[in-house]
Amino acid sequence: MTEKVLPPRPSFAELPLDKSGPRGNIWGLFGSSDELGLLNYVTPEVTREAVSEIVHGIRICTDLPLDFFSHPTFGRIGLRHEIKQLNDWAVNDDTITFNPQSTTQWDGFRHFGYQDRKRYYNGCVQADIHNTRKLGVDAWHKSGGIATRGVLLDYGRWAQERNLQPPCLETNIIAVSDLKEIASSQNVTFRPGDILFIRSGFIAAYKDLNDEGKAERAKMLHAPAIGLEQSRETLEFLWESGLVAVAGDMPTLEAWPWANEEYWLHEWLLAGWGCPIGEYFDLEKLGSECKRLGKWTFFFTSTPLHVPGGVATPANGMAIL
Repeated sequence: MTEKVLPPRPSFAELPLDKSGPRGNIWGLFGSSDELGLLNYVTPEVTREAVSEIVHGIRICTDLPLDFFSHPTFGRIGLRHEIKQLNDWAVNDDTITFNPQSTTQWDGFRHFGYQDRKRYYNGCVQADIHNTRKLGVDAWHKSGGIATRGVLLDYGRWAQERNLQPPCLETNIIAVSDLKEIASSQNVTFRPGDILFIRSGFIAAYKDLNDEGKAERAKMLHAPAIGLEQSRETLEFLWESGLVAVAGDMPTLEAWPWANEEYWLHEWLLAGWGCPIGEYFDLEKLGSECKRLGKWTFFFTSTPLHVPGGVATPANGMAIL
């Protein structure tokens, strides 16, 4: 079967592509009806090349338990799990209710738009979100899910080794200069189609909180957290690295609360580029194994839930080293 010919990735300086649209957008690059965004670049060739990353056969799942956050933030509901016995038989069914954004998740393109223009990826408007299934995460599922190369930058370990690590449960930024130095120290480079994973140490720090501390954070409207710097430099780095998605172990990818409205990563990545954002990924075991093996790249697969018109989805992610 002939592989689809895709348009080349424009330079960051060429953005926005739709000059009548908001800052940084690539609208129209894959056509006006596109719902995959940068995931278009996860081609069969990219997947085949990523398979070569499987050297040791070590499988590591990257999702936290659905009930990991006993006190979810942003007013989201936690896991509700009911088990029901069928009649008097030794047979059971269960019912699960949860917010897909209350634990490890991919933010879909319906989640966050340009706040000043009220537009989502490819110009989709709020009425489309409520009256159609445009931009649902089911489009990712129908395309075969996500299967490509992952690259882990372990900021938490790097900073700890240099006695630099700021508190992860406070508003602290991870700068592009940090990411570049970590990549150099780990001897990794990026290639088109990669997913970048950033371990900040947030999940490890959160685990150390007692139940009272977790409850207090959940009550905060803007519970502070470490994350990427909101800047032109960050966006240019992510774009020029050829990435198709970015994920971290922190709540919002960017340092929270957000600051620079011109460079909100959620706007540029989700609404502008069609680039999935991963949050609350469990990168603890993956970080340890990558360090032990001296191997920071791996095959990564993720199967989104097949929810028509879904806003977000558990990652169901697996790294294979």
